[in-house]
Amino acid sequence: MDSRFFKYLCLFVAFLAVTAGMLPLYAQTNENIRKLEKQRADLQEQIKESESLLNSTGKTIKSSLDNLSLLTAQIAERKKYINRLNSDIRYIDNEIKKIDKSIADLEVELGKTKERYAKSLRYMRSNRGIQEKLLFIFSASSLQHMYRRLRYVEEYAAYQRVQADEIIKKQTELKNKRLEKNNALSSKKKVLKEREAEQKKLEEQEKLQKKMIDQLKRKQSSISSEIKKQKKKANDLNAQIDRLIQIEIEKARKRAEEERKRREAEKLKNAGKGKTETDSRMDVYKMSSEDKILSDDFEKNKGILPMPVTGGYIVVNHYGKYDVPGLRNVQLDNKGIDIQTQPGSMARSIFKGEVSAIFEYSGLKGVLIRHGNYISVYCNLSSVLVKQGDKVDVKQAIGKIFSNSNDNNRTVLHFQLRKETTKLNPELWLDD
Repeated sequence: MDSRFFKYLCLFVAFLAVTAGMLPLYAQTNENIRKLEKQRADLQEQIKESESLLNSTGKTIKSSLDNLSLLTAQIAERKKYINRLNSDIRYIDNEIKKIDKSIADLEVELGKTKERYAKSLRYMRSNRGIQEKLLFIFSASSLQHMYRRLRYVEEYAAYQRVQADEIIKKQTELKNKRLEKNNALSSKKKVLKEREAEQKKLEEQEKLQKKMIDQLKRKQSSISSEIKKQKKKANDLNAQIDRLIQIEIEKARKRAEEERKRREAEKLKNAGKGKTETDSRMDVYKMSSEDKILSDDFEKNKGILPMPVTGGYIVVNHYGKYDVPGLRNVQLDNKGIDIQTQPGSMARSIFKGEVSAIFEYSGLKGVLIRHGNYISVYCNLSSVLVKQGDKVDVKQAIGKIFSNSNDNNRTVLHFQLRKETTKLNPELWLDD
């Protein structure tokens, strides 16, 4: 075989081997950035909705404390959002570095492709005549050799076309990558501007928070009295919930006991027919099989359960013990979380289950829903849409959240989550 043909054929095969696996993902960075922008837009919308909840007048100690809790929650949300912006900026910077590297690699590849194409053109110029090609073909020593030379001429021409196409392809890739970089730089500029605006809003909110705290400090004795009222109300509510949950636990125990007796009876009946029970361990019947299945399903959804309210919301009081910002010896202990939302919002079930109790306290209503040995509790409802024994589905509306007309229609759902008698932090289970 002609040595030049063999050389270029090897180059051609090598070229195909390299390019076969090259499937550039155009605009992948831009697509990811668009997803980040969508996520930020959703968070921003939630922040805007929560800002409309604030009643800055605060005519009473209670409303002042409530407004302070809401403002403190908004500040925490804004700080979280600013951290998210910082994270997005770091992501965009990393993507720009990757794009720069891709551009550099493409420029090197394009240079090599152009050099190969230039060499092929120089070779063709030195052998451009049709007579020379025909002479090259017909001067073969045999018909088989002639056929090989004909294939060589055809494949070399095809190789040149591939090289020309590859140059166009690489140039297009470079153009797209540079456009991708420009879009990323534009997105970064937009995020930096948004971060600056959010930082200013945060500073304004922190000033307002300090002003509220200073006003409340001058009313320390009145605050202590109000806190005592809130604690007594919370203790009474928790005692009522505890009592209802004990009743529900006893019902669950009886269901499990009845199932155990039924299976034991089936076991004795089968034994009389020569059959044996494969598993008669007593611990199998701590819960009924139906409760066990529902409990397992509930546990699998930890961290992705929906919020128990419709519409925009903000968690104004978190689970556990916490100090009221800036006030001395003012500590609260929350057995659940308090979610403030818009007037008219509904409470909704976080998972499929059965309504185990509907109760009243302080003129308002509460609902307990059993999910196996887990129980979700929805308090501060003005009306309910379900009754005891109803089966409910995930996100099903169960009642309207009370709006306090004496406090600028403040609308707050108190939500608790229990595993039998154990109190759980709802925020670890919900998808916030």
